[in-house]
Amino acid sequence: MDEREAGKRKMREHALEDAESVNPEHLNEFTFSEDPSLEKIREMQAVFCKERNWDQFHSPRNVLLALVGEVGELAEIFQWKGEVGVGLPDFSEKEKDHVAQEMSDILIYLVRLADRCRIDLPAAVLQKFQQNREKYPVHKAYGKNKKYTEYVSEDDGKGKANGDK
Repeated sequence: MDEREAGKRKMREHALEDAESVNPEHLNEFTFSEDPSLEKIREMQAVFCKERNWDQFHSPRNVLLALVGEVGELAEIFQWKGEVGVGLPDFSEKEKDHVAQEMSDILIYLVRLADRCRIDLPAAVLQKFQQNREKYPVHKAYGKNKKYTEYVSEDDGKGKANGDK
């Protein structure tokens, strides 16, 4: 294992440890069902596409463009709604179902894009969480919505943001 892979592995292990240490009682307002996993979704989509001989059309670029189109369809549902509350309290059941359908399309295309790019999405997510922890340390970012470049390191006094070299 080269040095880069070892670093990635360490970051994944740290992210998993952090995730396991979270008290789920603080997160109990809403939870996802456990099935299907991202891997199961990837497998289901791969079979679906293979059965229809669609792999020939699913270059990373084409899948990305389809994904962007679906994001646009989701955005259209929210257009002109103003601020929308958590849980979509002002949406009808029909609108909530439409949101769920578009989000499903987005997730399916995102997983398909990761598959076609050969990106291990769960591993990439863990790595990204670790990077975000470093960019947005709790003691600097708590309750703030600034970009990480605005959290200037107080230690070095050189005006560099955490994570910048």
